[in-house]
Amino acid sequence: MRRIFTRVCAAVATIVAATSSVVVAGTYNLTVDPVEIDTGEFKKTGIGYNGASPGPVLKFTEGEDVTINVTNNLDEATSIHWHGLILPYKMDGVPDISYSGIEPGETFTYKFPIVQSGTYWFHSHSGFQEPDGAYGAITIAPKKREPFRYDRDYVVQLTDKHPHSGSRIMRNLKMIPDYYNRKQQKLSDFFSDADENGMSATVEDRMSWGSMRMMPTDVEDLQGFTPLINGKGPNQNWTGLFIAGERVRLRFINSSAMTYFDIRIPGLKMTVVAADGNNVQPVKVDELRIGVAETYDVIVRAEEDKAYTIFGESMGRSAFARGTLAPRLGMSAPVPEMRKSPLLTMADMGMDHGNMEGMDHSGMKMNSSSMKSMDHASMKGMDHSKMQKPENPFYAKRSGLIPVAENGGKFLSYADLKAQKPLYKDRAATREIELRLTGNMERYIWSINGVKYDDADPIKLQYGERVRFKFVNETMMTHPMHLHGMWSILDVGAGKWDPIKHTISVAPGTTVFSETEVDAEGQWAFHCHLSYHASAGMFRKIVVEGGPENTAEQPIKKGALQ
Repeated sequence: MRRIFTRVCAAVATIVAATSSVVVAGTYNLTVDPVEIDTGEFKKTGIGYNGASPGPVLKFTEGEDVTINVTNNLDEATSIHWHGLILPYKMDGVPDISYSGIEPGETFTYKFPIVQSGTYWFHSHSGFQEPDGAYGAITIAPKKREPFRYDRDYVVQLTDKHPHSGSRIMRNLKMIPDYYNRKQQKLSDFFSDADENGMSATVEDRMSWGSMRMMPTDVEDLQGFTPLINGKGPNQNWTGLFIAGERVRLRFINSSAMTYFDIRIPGLKMTVVAADGNNVQPVKVDELRIGVAETYDVIVRAEEDKAYTIFGESMGRSAFARGTLAPRLGMSAPVPEMRKSPLLTMADMGMDHGNMEGMDHSGMKMNSSSMKSMDHASMKGMDHSKMQKPENPFYAKRSGLIPVAENGGKFLSYADLKAQKPLYKDRAATREIELRLTGNMERYIWSINGVKYDDADPIKLQYGERVRFKFVNETMMTHPMHLHGMWSILDVGAGKWDPIKHTISVAPGTTVFSETEVDAEGQWAFHCHLSYHASAGMFRKIVVEGGPENTAEQPIKKGALQ
């Protein structure tokens, strides 16, 4: 009897082994619908998938060929972009670049292979449908075993839900750029600064900001929103269950229109194991900042039978997201108080290289006279060669934009990210393209190299080349730059171990480098992922010339992928 059982087990194992190499095909159906969104603070009509916002978590497997039928139940055209997925350009879901979009009442069928694993998301690329609720999560199981262990797995998808519709927000920003700035400085702040720093320094500081037509409080364009975790506001308290001692994988996704979040779980260390879907060498941190459109996978291990708060402060400290990890439903933990709101300083604008400790990227340099020539939010008058350290004490301060973890803990830096396994061979770039991130806050115009998308020529790349992008942020805002269809190799000085990302955050007054293996023919979008910045013009079309023909019906080939 034992022999028979052994033979049956061996036969089953053989069948499993034989079928595991077979490419599977999955069919998924999505509807795009008007929905009601309840944040716990207000209700509003929005847009969702399969009757809800956020939409369902789509679970794929690496090596799978997927078919996704999307039916538009709206009275306007829509689209779905598969953020971070490597696929044929006609399936990328960007109207006027990938395809024409999906008209009301129509069903569009996406077909593409899954050539990667990790945590990603999907959202509309039409108008302001994404800020209005059209987003969802994607998790992709790898062919091989993960290089880390966990017992439970949760998506933690953040967003910033505002009572106003996206189109109304954009109209208000174009009319009054600081319409949503609720933390403007008052006359009392002027006298307080004068007492601390002296009247002349304070007057000089205010005049400097006035010459740039911006304010030290311009950390966030949009305030007055309610942060959500998986569709639930702070008072609704999304909860993920665990058993004491288990390892819990949290897949953080920032699907916000405009908001960066600083994430911590008081009482627990987070081990970062993946960034933008790609595994990284594990790094243990107390806190991390997740830019708009980024994803981070972390492992936490709660040894005690108690609740822990997942706490996400907005970068401008104007609101917070809150969820809970708990052994049982209904439990909660103390919610931390938000820290003091940061103010931009001249040092944040790259005006002091005597106090650059903690900066993740290289600082830009500017002398005081060049400030007079600035075009509003743009710092195009920068002088890189004649930097002088000003005496004004405001210039030497660093704001909370350069984060420090609570109680002196470890805050994740881009410099901490090292690839778990190199995706491409390390080679020199064939050329460099400079992209200056520019803007005019007073008129709410955002651009690249001083040119809005509508007036710009496409950026042309050659299939097979390796391009080095130089991002020079000449504005006071932080910009998450997202390249569609191809990976961005973030230069952190680690050579072949540089991390692979789909979204790169560029802080005010800094220069950041990334490289891209141009291995995907077709047309692609390249833009700031702050919704209202992209709409205002910080957007480009990428055209890849040459290379093997690759239509939507043909499987994409990623020879460089390992």
